[in-house]
Amino acid sequence: MTASRTPHVTGKTGRPELMVILGSSLTVIAILSIVAFLLIREHANVRQAATRSATTIAQLIDADVLRTVELYDLTLQGLIAAAQRDDLKQVSPQIRHLLLFDRSTTARFKGDILLLDKQGEVLADSSLIEPKPGNFADRDYFLAHASNRDTGMFISRPFKPACDCEDGDEWRISFSQRISSSTGEFMGVAVASMRLAYFDQLFNSLDIGTGSTLNIINDDGILLAQKPYLINDSIGKSFANRPNVIRILREGNGSFESVSSISHQQRLYTFSRVGNLPLTVIVALSGNEVFAAWERTAIVISGVTGVLCMGLLWLTWLLCRELRLRHNAEQELAQLAATDALTGVANRRTLDQTLRHEWFRAQRSGKPLSVLMIDADHFKAFNDRHGHQGGDDALRALAKVICANVRRPTDLVARYGGEEFSVILAETDQEGARQIAEHIRKAVEQLPFMVVGEMPITVSIGIATWTTATETGLESLLFAADKALYQAKESGRNRVVTAD
Repeated sequence: MTASRTPHVTGKTGRPELMVILGSSLTVIAILSIVAFLLIREHANVRQAATRSATTIAQLIDADVLRTVELYDLTLQGLIAAAQRDDLKQVSPQIRHLLLFDRSTTARFKGDILLLDKQGEVLADSSLIEPKPGNFADRDYFLAHASNRDTGMFISRPFKPACDCEDGDEWRISFSQRISSSTGEFMGVAVASMRLAYFDQLFNSLDIGTGSTLNIINDDGILLAQKPYLINDSIGKSFANRPNVIRILREGNGSFESVSSISHQQRLYTFSRVGNLPLTVIVALSGNEVFAAWERTAIVISGVTGVLCMGLLWLTWLLCRELRLRHNAEQELAQLAATDALTGVANRRTLDQTLRHEWFRAQRSGKPLSVLMIDADHFKAFNDRHGHQGGDDALRALAKVICANVRRPTDLVARYGGEEFSVILAETDQEGARQIAEHIRKAVEQLPFMVVGEMPITVSIGIATWTTATETGLESLLFAADKALYQAKESGRNRVVTAD
């Protein structure tokens, strides 16, 4: 334990700047939390609005594609119904051709419409009255219908026709239906091709902004149409192994945010299955465009909020500095008011306050309280010989020795007046007080410079102790210690005397 060299300081010892820092910190946290919440909510609103817009676009595409496919289905159904009429065999080829392909005029972007027998041979061709010989038994749609009577309408993979015609380099897909006998036997296939320019015209009528794409894939992940093209010659290629496509085919309908595996940009994907068809429409909006306005707003709001919070913290720092300076000044003033300016120990005022406090505490706890009265011997002669400066140095040395031997922080060393000091020893009985007093007396006696000629400066010490067995009051306790000090002086000085 260290010696009690600093007197007890009364008054406020709180740290008001801590409350200011706490309040400002909570305010900054609240501001940042509110701004973050509003920005996150606005981000969600922007995403929701973009998803609604993309869903509307997907629904428009779905409706148009369904109508177009329905027209092709009606065309094929009409072709099958006409082909199964026995009376067509009696009419001229021109009339037969007209009746077979009467409904095909309503199909948009149509290519060739063929009627195939069960060996895949061409029975009728919409482009020729007398069809050219040809066999299509190896085509995917023919094989699908031949092997499964319940295939329904089959949509082929994209292909380019094997001909030298003007539009022979144009991508197409085909719609096909099975022709069955009355007993369900496979009799052939009715197939109609559609130029994929249909999707280009459909997509061009829709505005999706820059950096976004429209796509149509089939259930195998094969790309049928795209606007704009992200990869040259991407039509007809399979993207079934791409993570985004896997998720889209698995879920069927919905939306999510992800990074494009092709452009490596953030996109908002909205996708919808086209009725019962094996087709899926994908609207991939550019994340940069969707959230561009939000990002500009977020930057402005974040900047303003940051400046506001920094300004608030700076003002808090200034206020805390002023409060700290004021607090330190008050502490210093309180310390000066409680401390003896010469020796640095407690002054008489602090001694009286502390002694009264310890007295009442001893009364409550029933534990002993001891008081030492210490006076320097031969001090007047020392002061006369060495002057006031030497005397002041001697008093400071005495105070230092006393503090060094009073080791508990709860004890108090005070200057009583002149060359007299007082020590309050809380919870210390008479024997403990006497041991401390003897240590002080011996330590002072051994100071090398405290001499006048042959005579050293020593101290005389009086001790008074209150216990529950005594009935003395506070004034009586001080009087007893002072009386014991007087007895020590009368008995020859440089000694410790305990009050009876």
